[in-house]
Parts: sequence; structure tokens; C-alpha cells
Amino acid sequence: MTQPSSSIVTLRTRGTRDGALTFAIEGRLDSGSAGKIWREANETVARAGTKQVVLDASRIEYCDGSGIALLVQLRNRQQRAGGNFEVRDLRPEFQELLDAWGSGDPGRLETQPTHRRNFIEDIGEAVVEVWKDTSALISFVGELASGLMKTAFHPRRVRWKDTLLIAEAVGVNALPIVALIGFLMGLIMAFQAAIPLRQFGAQIYVANLIGLSILRELGPLMTAIVVAGRSGSAFAAELGTMKVREEIDALMTMGLDPVRFLVVTRVIAAVLMTPLLTIFADLVGLIGGSVVLLSLGFSLTTFYHQVQSAVTYGSLVGGLVKSFVFGILVAGIGCLRGLQTKTGAAAVGESTTRAVVSGIILITITDGIFSVVYYYLGV
Repeated sequence: MTQPSSSIVTLRTRGTRDGALTFAIEGRLDSGSAGKIWREANETVARAGTKQVVLDASRIEYCDGSGIALLVQLRNRQQRAGGNFEVRDLRPEFQELLDAWGSGDPGRLETQPTHRRNFIEDIGEAVVEVWKDTSALISFVGELASGLMKTAFHPRRVRWKDTLLIAEAVGVNALPIVALIGFLMGLIMAFQAAIPLRQFGAQIYVANLIGLSILRELGPLMTAIVVAGRSGSAFAAELGTMKVREEIDALMTMGLDPVRFLVVTRVIAAVLMTPLLTIFADLVGLIGGSVVLLSLGFSLTTFYHQVQSAVTYGSLVGGLVKSFVFGILVAGIGCLRGLQTKTGAAAVGESTTRAVVSGIILITITDGIFSVVYYYLGV
């Protein structure tokens, strides 16, 4: 049925009898007409000042959501005043819409004052969140350690085909960005070091600086950050999407452990690929430093001998040990954030962001711990 372009509606007051106000609404009560009588209807109910208000709705020809909203608003207004609002003879199809709103009063929610938290409450809430997150991390570490131990004793239970595919995504696909960052890192550091060393005629020692800093510190650190940004976020997004789609719940229903089924494969892939990426980054970083030394007039043989005299196998092994631990941290925190994903449209994005931020923070803290330990060990 086509609605007319202009909706006609009238409000008629029939007076007060036996302490009850009776008024009627006639015509089409829709989005085009409800606004015309909205104020008049509210003023009629307010001026009556009676506990009982009766609306004769027998002549309402049509009523949409706007009309129902007017009736609900009148009912809630009367209920807040301690009275009763009754709608009589409303068509059944319109009565169903009115009943669907229920008897709650949304206006009461609007009048409730909002509670403003003070600084102490904010600190307390932050401490509680950190404690919960730490407890979840400790629990996850235990589950992951148990899964890796079972994998060591029963390697056939691991889905090696999926592990290889994940390793390809973590390692092979990351080679271009690792090469670019490693080369630029060695190139920039060499140029920056050559400027002050030139004042003392010690530009040759730029090779020593590049070799030590790349192999011991910057190679593992920058590689881990790249892996955290690429693979850690990807792990969180994949597991987070599975969590939102309830696929992880389906795995648990089938008796499959999500940690062993999903997390262990990703951790193994990251642990295998991160040291290899670090070696590649070290090599490309040294190439970048050698380009600067060549531009300064030194031969490639001189650069090689300087690096060889300054760098020991301990420096290389120390960097690889770091990268091994960094791989576990990046994969583990990415999977943990994915499993912690909540419901909602922004849940996966939030988990991905938390995975990257948490991964970089843990990498930085762990790198500081390694530096202190290596200092006291004399490595």
C-alpha cells in the first residue's frame, strides 16, 4: 500500500472523567506526522496531572516506528510521574510493535549521572589489567612448554606440512624487507661513524664498529622487530579471526588442543627462521658497511681483515642465541594475543596491535637482559 505524501493526524482531548484523562489520536501516525503532534501530546499528558491516562487508538490507521516511539515516550513519561498509561483498541499488528519495546524506561538511563573515575581508580584498574595479563602470559608459557615437550617426544604429531608453509611465510617471504633494512642499517651506521672518526684519522675502524654492532646487537634486534611486525601480527590476526568465528571453540569441542594444534607449529617455524634471517641480515649489513669503506678509498680486503680481527665467533653465536629467544617471544606473544581476541568488529585489529606492541616491548627487555648477562660473562 502506497503511503500518501502528506500524512494527516489529529489529537482530540475528551476530558477527564473519574480521575482519568482520555484523549484520542486519529489518522496516520508515521514519521511524517508524529513530529507534528509530539509536543501537543506531551503537553496534554503533562497538563492533566492525573494518575490515569487513557489513549483511544481505535482510529489510528497506520503506525510505524516513529509513531510507536511517541506512544512509548508518553507511557514512560506517565510512569516516571507515578501514573499509569493505557492504550486501548490499537490494531494487533501495531500492538505487537508497542509490546516489543517492553516496559523499561530508557529515560531513566539518561538521567543517571555518570560516574567519573579518579586517578587512583585508573591506577588500580591498570594494575589489575597488568596482573591479569601477566597471569595469562605465565599460564600460556606453561602450556606452550608442555606442547613443545610433547612435540620433542612425539614429533610425528606435529603437522610438519603446515609448519613448512608457515616457515616459508615467516622466513622466505621476509627476505626482501630484511635485506633492505639490513643493508641500509650498515650503510647509515658506517656513514655516521666515518664523520667523527675522520677527525682522528681512524676511519678504518668503521669496519670494526660495523662488524661488532651488526653481529652482536643490531642484526638480531632489527630482524626480531621485522618478524614481530610481519609474522607476529599475522599470527594474532589468524588466530583472532578463528576465535571470532568460533573455530577454536570447534577444535576444543572435537578434543583438539589449540596450543598444540595451532601455536606449536607457528613457534617452531619462527624459531627455525629467525636465526637464519639474522645471519642473512648480518651479511647484508656488512655489505652495506663495506660500500661506505670502498667509497672512502679502502679496499675490500682491508675491510675483510678489519672485521675478521674485531669479530669473534662468540659475537656471532651471541647474536644467534638472541635471535633464537626472540623468535620464541615473537611467535608466542602473537599467538597469545590471537587466542585472547574478544568479540566485536575491532577485536582482531586490537589483538594485532597488542601483539606487535607487546612483542617489541618483550624484545627490548630481553635484549637488555642479554646485554647485562654478556657483560658479566665477558662475551
